[in-house]
Amino acid sequence: SWKEGSPVEIEDLAYVKILYWGFDDRVHEGELIVHIRLAEEVCSIFKDLYDAKFPIEKVRLIDEYGADDNLSMTDNNTSAFCFRKIAGQKDKFSKHSYGVAIDINPVQNPYVNKDLILPPAGKYYLDRNNVRKGMIVKGDACYKAFKDRGWTWGGEWNSLKDYQHFEKNIFNE
Repeated sequence: SWKEGSPVEIEDLAYVKILYWGFDDRVHEGELIVHIRLAEEVCSIFKDLYDAKFPIEKVRLIDEYGADDNLSMTDNNTSAFCFRKIAGQKDKFSKHSYGVAIDINPVQNPYVNKDLILPPAGKYYLDRNNVRKGMIVKGDACYKAFKDRGWTWGGEWNSLKDYQHFEKNIFNE
């Protein structure tokens, strides 16, 4: 999904292959594009998730969805780099546009801003105390794999909740 006008050069991105446990309790191979400075760390995070058998439905490049984040979320796809603006804002790039954000199991971990729930099927997972396969909750293996490495979780934001979203600020280090 990289295009001219992207806030990072294509040389600043890395292609990463990972193994993960699917919802079918089988091992699958997935692929992500992330900022090159995070590539090894992302591999370590997904190794932790693999070792913990944290279930992920699928991990495909956003390009398989025509770089359409809504289609990817609706298909419950875990993804990283996607050149796009922040939802509802015209002139600010999403952290995904820099390769420094990853969304995990969007259906089980929806984006919630007042009455807006994305993807819409995420409405069945709004009760975060009713933990089911693929959900991320504070203190679980997924949460710890990211947080222990200094990532921010959208499930802890105050103005809205983005339970699928982890991001890391690497540009002010």
